[in-house]
Parts: sequence; C-alpha cells; structure tokens
Amino acid sequence: MNNLSILGIFVADLAFFGKIPKVGETILGKEFVVGPGGKGSNQSVAAGKAGASVEFITKIGNDDYGKMALKTYKETNVGTKNVFESDQHSTGVAAILLDKETGQNAISVVPGAAGELTIKDIDKAKDTITNSSIFLTQLEAPMNVVSHALKIAKENNVTTILNPAPAAKLDKEIFSLVDYFTPNETEASFYIDGEINTVEDAKEYAQSILNLGVKNVLITLGEKGVYFFNKDESHFEPALDLKNQVVDTSGAGDAFNGAFATALCEGKPIIESIKFANCFAGISTTRIGTANSMPNRAEIEKMLKII
Repeated sequence: MNNLSILGIFVADLAFFGKIPKVGETILGKEFVVGPGGKGSNQSVAAGKAGASVEFITKIGNDDYGKMALKTYKETNVGTKNVFESDQHSTGVAAILLDKETGQNAISVVPGAAGELTIKDIDKAKDTITNSSIFLTQLEAPMNVVSHALKIAKENNVTTILNPAPAAKLDKEIFSLVDYFTPNETEASFYIDGEINTVEDAKEYAQSILNLGVKNVLITLGEKGVYFFNKDESHFEPALDLKNQVVDTSGAGDAFNGAFATALCEGKPIIESIKFANCFAGISTTRIGTANSMPNRAEIEKMLKII
C-alpha cells in the first residue's frame, strides 16, 4: 500500500508581479497571472508530478475557479473522488504579491469553500485516509477538521505529516498524532520560546519542538536548506546551489512537503527522502508560480544524479 492522501485547500492564486508595496503605498505592477494554489492543493500536485498515487481531500465551489482545480488535478494525476463541490460557497482565492528581483512574496488567503470543510466530509473520505500509507495535512483547513483527520489516520496506523502552515495554536493532543512535523523557520519559531533564523538556531531549538510530542521534526530554512531531528539522529541538508536561477520562492515549502511524502510512500529512508524533496523544492524556485512550478519525476532523477 503506497497511497498518499492529502487534506487541504484549493484556492485560485492571483499573482501580482513587481515591487511589494509598503502599508499605504500604491505601486504600478508589471504582470498579473491567475493559477492554481492553496498549500494542500500545491502539495498534491507536487506529489502527483513526483510520481505518487495521491488523493486530495478538499472542497471547491461550483464555479470557474473550481473548474480550474479539477482541470489541474486531471493534468497532474491527482485523485479527485474526495474533492467535494459546494453550491453555497465560492472557490477560495489567494492574493500573491511577488518581487521578481528578490523572489520574496507576501500572500493573503481567503479559503472560500475549502474553509467550509466539515467533519462529515472527512468521514466520507475515511476510507481514502485509512487506505493510505502516508497522510499529509496543513493548517489552512478548519482546525477541527484537521484534528479529526489526523486522529483517523493515527487510529489506523497511517504515518502522518503535519505542515503547520500557517502557524496556529495547537492542542497538545494534536502533536502526539504527528509523525513528521515540517515547519519553516518562521512557523517553527511560533512553537518555541525563541527565534529560528539560522541552521545553528534550528539545531538549538529542535529538541524543544520534539518535546511538544511530535516524533520527527524537519525545519525548512529556505535558501539555507533543511534540518532534520529526532531522538536518535539529526541531519542538515543544504539547499541546492542554484546561483542566480531563483525567480519565485512561493510554493517551495509545498513542493518540499509533497515530494517528501512521495519519497516516504515509496519506502525511501528518511535522509534519502529529504534529499529527494530538497531537490524537488529547489527546482520549483527556478520557475514562476506555485503548482505550475512543480517539476516532474524525470527532472528530479536527472538533478539527483548531478548533485
């Protein structure tokens, strides 16, 4: 059983390219692009393109953006039997401001229909979760829904990954349901009494995160790389040396999580899974977009031979 199930949201990404304005400032942008987005959706597309047998659990509106979602999943081998359609709510949207020169971004998300996911929806998707070897989720869907899904996964011995994005207060019992906790440096800082900016910071505070009750922690550090820690081992994987090729870092964390889950599904050891995901995420930053920037399996295999 090498199936992967992912719970999360789909939103239509409305991306604006140019300088990111300060509060109260108006600027003229250079480009505008509409594409598929949402952390769970991006992670599902990443997994599908990386070679996983993946089912996505979400809710969309019966509208043009919802049709965009279904078209995207058809093109990227993402299963849709648990993509629920709502006539009462519109598909979510995200406004992304992107500075092409620096690769920096600022994002505001309105979940729309996906924010209306219910425990009843998760119960409909129960068989999908229990028949998975890996279950991955984030914190964009309603918290009670995320918690319920994690409980179903753990009760059925499914390995769980929680990407705590956006960072939010979690009940202590949720941490105990998590096999792999995958925050970036900002999200990791939210859960500790300190701030993580560097690899040394990650090493210093990793035990504090483990003490929350999770079994493994992977802190993604952007252009620096990834730090992994559990009670038995630790590993730092530097980011790919992409020189001046980085054009858009939005979606890189989603690329990492989707590819990491895929590698675990395939039974790859943890360090090898991290290398695979790190490579996948690195390539995604050399392209514009989130879901649209995800590489395919052949590209990853080629890059892994080089590095």
